[in-house]
Amino acid sequence: MTGLTPEQVRLSKRLSLVLRHRPEVAGLRLDANGWVPVADLLAALKIVRADLDEVVAGNDKSRFAIAAGPDGVERIRASQGHSRRVNVDLGLPVVEPPATLFHGTPRANLASIMRDGLRPRARDHVHLSPDVATALSVGRRRSADVVVLEVAAGAMARAGHAFHRSDNGVWLTSAVPPGLLHERSE
Repeated sequence: MTGLTPEQVRLSKRLSLVLRHRPEVAGLRLDANGWVPVADLLAALKIVRADLDEVVAGNDKSRFAIAAGPDGVERIRASQGHSRRVNVDLGLPVVEPPATLFHGTPRANLASIMRDGLRPRARDHVHLSPDVATALSVGRRRSADVVVLEVAAGAMARAGHAFHRSDNGVWLTSAVPPGLLHERSE
């Protein structure tokens, strides 16, 4: 979360908790597409709009989106990464992926991923990156010893796997079979 102060990083993590995993801890309820009115979020978290705007704008991964609803009320949601227990539909269309996407992960996970494939675990989707640099950055959040996997996304799409692209450029799919993953060699 480069570009954010330590206090802003803490707020970003609170926003992720509330908008991706546990809205009830703040007394909030997300709509079917994951949105909540900005005014409700500000009141629930006891923060001011300027602080929210700084975190949304300064987040290096554009984790949050703010938009006016059909009623003109400004709303906020997480761009992706929701826990299954939250049960939201981001309304993202199915789109044709590039031939290859990437996934960064700690090397300690490699054997199980190559055996079982990539699974979303407690999330709605597997998250894939459009380039190696982003995949490395994502993997390094959990370990310094990271491996980047190449995902044969084009072949997956031809085999009937659906792909979505979130507002911040993260590619989403339900799972990646092990036969369509290859460790990237540098």
